Amino acid sequence: MTLCYAPTMITTNGIWQGDNPLDYSLPLFILQVLLIIVTIRFLVFILKPFRQPRVISEILGGVILGPSLLGQSKQFANNIFPPRSVMILETMGNVGLLFFLFLVGVELDIAVIRSTGRRTFVIAIAGMILPFLIGVSFAFTLHESTQRSASVTAFPVLARILAELKLLNTEIGRIAMASALFNDICAWILLAIAIAIAENESLSLSSLWVVLSTGAFVLFCYYVMRPLVCWIVRRTPEGQLISEVYICLILTGVMISGFITDAIGTHSVFGAFIFGLVIPSGPIGVTLIERLEDFVTGLLLPLFFAISGLKTDLTLINGVGTWAILGLVIVLACAGKVTGTLLVSLYYRIPFYEGLTLGLLMNAKGLVEMIVLNVGKDQHVLDDKSFAIMIVVEIVMTAVIQPIVTNIYRPGRKLVAYKRRTIQRTKLKGEFRLLVCVHVPRNVPTIIHLLEASNPTKKSPISSYVLHLVELTGRASAVLIVHNTRKSGRSALNLAQAQSEHIFNAFENFERQGGFVTVNPLTAISPYSTMHEDIFTVAEDKRVAFIIIPFHKQQTVDGGMEATNPAFRIINQSVLANAPCSVGILVDRGLNGSSRASANQMSHHHIALLFFGGPDDREAMALAWRMSEHPRNSLTVMRFVLGETALDTTKGGDMAEAVANSSIETGHETLTVLTDDDREKEMDQAYINEFRVATMNDSSVHYVEKVVNHGEETVAAIRSIDTRHDLFIVGRGHGMISPVTAGLSDWSECPELGAIGDLLASSDFATTYSVGASSSVGAGNNFVTVTKAIAELAKHVQQRDSQIARWINKRHKANASPMVEN
Repeated sequence: MTLCYAPTMITTNGIWQGDNPLDYSLPLFILQVLLIIVTIRFLVFILKPFRQPRVISEILGGVILGPSLLGQSKQFANNIFPPRSVMILETMGNVGLLFFLFLVGVELDIAVIRSTGRRTFVIAIAGMILPFLIGVSFAFTLHESTQRSASVTAFPVLARILAELKLLNTEIGRIAMASALFNDICAWILLAIAIAIAENESLSLSSLWVVLSTGAFVLFCYYVMRPLVCWIVRRTPEGQLISEVYICLILTGVMISGFITDAIGTHSVFGAFIFGLVIPSGPIGVTLIERLEDFVTGLLLPLFFAISGLKTDLTLINGVGTWAILGLVIVLACAGKVTGTLLVSLYYRIPFYEGLTLGLLMNAKGLVEMIVLNVGKDQHVLDDKSFAIMIVVEIVMTAVIQPIVTNIYRPGRKLVAYKRRTIQRTKLKGEFRLLVCVHVPRNVPTIIHLLEASNPTKKSPISSYVLHLVELTGRASAVLIVHNTRKSGRSALNLAQAQSEHIFNAFENFERQGGFVTVNPLTAISPYSTMHEDIFTVAEDKRVAFIIIPFHKQQTVDGGMEATNPAFRIINQSVLANAPCSVGILVDRGLNGSSRASANQMSHHHIALLFFGGPDDREAMALAWRMSEHPRNSLTVMRFVLGETALDTTKGGDMAEAVANSSIETGHETLTVLTDDDREKEMDQAYINEFRVATMNDSSVHYVEKVVNHGEETVAAIRSIDTRHDLFIVGRGHGMISPVTAGLSDWSECPELGAIGDLLASSDFATTYSVGASSSVGAGNNFVTVTKAIAELAKHVQQRDSQIARWINKRHKANASPMVEN
């Protein structure tokens, strides 16, 4: 078919001149891009509840707009996607593909492959070879040269799937990502060779020249282009932006690389990918990604996937025989990958279900497969029918991964016993495992002070897992940063990774200076709505006894508290409600400016424990007990005891009835039935006695009892604490009813901190101090208790008397009997 068009028909003179915009290339291209983007975004929204990767929406968008659905209408096809416009669309799609592969090369860290060990290599190779052999055998059996085996794994697609399945920070997630990364590198090498052979039709001298020329291009990039780019980086002073001239030179180099590899007989994207690999990490990588990624991945790259869908005509797949072949191809492609991966996993003693999950994850398909299919169709290796079949295979194999993995892989089943972990159950002379969650670098100094105060020693070392919480934004780099090994020497590629670097460096400096503390950096990337699941996954996987999470407010210059991100509070509430171990909320109120130059400059902490009774406070005492072992710490335990007036006021209503029913006469004997409240009091007294016996000869530990009758006296007692104390620990007291705290929760701004915790963290109570909260889940013989403790780093605590007075007046007006809470 011969197409003729006027070279000047690019822009229209306007509809008022009688021109049809669809007859001109530019307005037609704009309309096509608009339709493609809108369709893809709509499919992303529809498929989001099913957690489908974005590549599925991009391919399906092209299928819907193509001859399979809307293209069935000749009027739609001839007006919106006429044959004369295909060349422009494909050209722009390939330009987007060119720059996307360049960015992948910039972000890719080959050191990850080298550091994962032999097991990953074997799993990756087994996952490629077996399905490849099955595919070849299947092709020969059917005498069909058009069939192929999908034996590689798409690294970016798999990264997104693992992030949504909360498997990125698990052992199976790390193996899957490293194997997929190795698969991608092998795929690009094989793709270059296959294209060279396909475009020269046979193994001849010209094919050899293509391979040799490609190898020479790779060497040229590494030994000539990389030193040149490094020279550019050295000429840029630290902290300054890369010059616009240098950025333009590098982007020009991308197109030149694509032109060279296309000219020598290899696909142009291979040249862009290799050029991206030789770009050194650092400021230049950050600049390139920030300027290109959103435009390339959000606008140009979807055109490439949509074009693949536009080429797909599902109406050609007809007849029982064709559908049988399609089903057989899908089964063979999946079975080969799963079987090969599973066998090697069992050899390395990976549990069956984890090996099966790993095999399913390795079936993720994406960019490489689509390039292969498009090249095969362009080279007439695949006809239209075979191309449509293989597109369906790619969609189905990728789409079924998440639903199947979600159902078969449930690590929580084997971690039921772990849910008994608390600080109380952790031996004082044993390893203390902590999970430290960080949002921004500002959270770090106060957490380090808290870790230091927790008394890491040779007999009781602290193993801290530092989890940087990053919002999943949909950007490719946001997922990839988890697997850029920091020890490989590569620098940050974007803001999130730069923050991770600063956070982890600070903790590693503390590790080197403090002693007996090990730091294990991790990054969790997910939407805020499911971020708490990442925290639980890491806590269970690492079997920690205590989780520390930052408060959602921070101190302002005038001493007040303002919310930084409302999503942080939702995360904290979700963690407190469902945590599998002790959890702490740490509120920073002025102690984050301290720094140490050496281990000899450790801070002295004066700790105050406010003990009201109940499982929450026992967990708080366990934390304080551990801290009191530190030679530089002093601890004051203030136990609040009910006075006679408070006891008299509680002898009515439900509480009196409970006391009256606690004794039952049976003949000549009286059997006392203990209520839950009585059991808690016995456990409180037993734990207090144990603590006092253990610390009776320790001059740095002071125990005092405060007799109080109501909330006002409780507030006054807290006010009387010496201002030299810089660390307060109190129990959250969730579910506990006591006259000592009656009415204090009526005006709570943050109930998740508990009545006392909210009082200490409020702007009305003090001007300069820090607050934290912790929770734990423990199991007794006949009941399960959920304990919440709050740890507060405080300095120079000051009261605002007038505001406290107004608060008390409001409570009296709101409650006629404020001393009693039924």
